[in-house]
Amino acid sequence: MPQPDLSRAVASVTPIIRPAAIGDVPYIHHLLEIYATQGNLLPRTMNELYRHLRDFFVIEVAGKVTACGALEIFTENLGEVRSLVVDDEFKGQGFGRMLVERISEEARVIGLKRLMALTYVAPFFHKLGFKTVAKDTLPEKVWGICVKCYKFNNCDETAVLLELR
Repeated sequence: MPQPDLSRAVASVTPIIRPAAIGDVPYIHHLLEIYATQGNLLPRTMNELYRHLRDFFVIEVAGKVTACGALEIFTENLGEVRSLVVDDEFKGQGFGRMLVERISEEARVIGLKRLMALTYVAPFFHKLGFKTVAKDTLPEKVWGICVKCYKFNNCDETAVLLELR
């Protein structure tokens, strides 16, 4: 769902990071569809987004959802940064970092021990303290989620892991 071009107004407006709300789902879906079409993440249906709404955080600028990310919990030991996307108009402004930091904070608050991501941009996560790991060190993800993915036998993403303190 297209929204007005606000990229020029960003310098004068403070981004707000907050939990996602029901009204954000169409905008989250739109952002995820763009990335899914590019092959950078798996598509999510509107129904899935409504069911997992409480996992999501968004960044809003002047009333526009400009970025989103989610925390998926597998066990008391492991969570995942998922569906991390930033609108092209707002890339390079630290929104991805802000979301990962907020998701990491939430993971710590609820008591998770480790936070992982599968990514095409491992250096971004490395700057935030994540380390590259072998996917087989994350069986909760691999055998719970990845095994159902069409890329399972040819996954080209890098697994990164942050030990939470």
